[in-house]
Amino acid sequence: MRTKRSVQKEAIIEYLKSVDTHPNADEIYDNVRKKVPDISLGTVYRNLKKMTQSGEILRIGFDDGGGRFDGNPKPHYHFNCVKCLRVYDIKIPYIDELDERISKITENSIHGHTLMFRGVCKNCKSKD
Repeated sequence: MRTKRSVQKEAIIEYLKSVDTHPNADEIYDNVRKKVPDISLGTVYRNLKKMTQSGEILRIGFDDGGGRFDGNPKPHYHFNCVKCLRVYDIKIPYIDELDERISKITENSIHGHTLMFRGVCKNCKSKD
């Protein structure tokens, strides 16, 4: 028998894997509530934190301190539109060699990297 907590966590993961919009915690909460009406915003935040720490999901940070979440935990790159604020996955191969190069240059132990491109997306460009 599943506990209430696992049902809530499962609903969060299921939602994140079903979208490619990289939602923030409030958007996740609003959508997961449709399936699990008694879930609290605090529960969503706690589960997101645990799942990020365990590597089940990715948290994408922004300069304003806000975060968005990605149900795809595999290393990949993102694009953030400065006009509509959407975040998109960029479908190019992850460059493992970059970790090795930076490790040699800095003498640090590199465990991975994130890369966020910023600019104006093609949808917003077409509106100009």
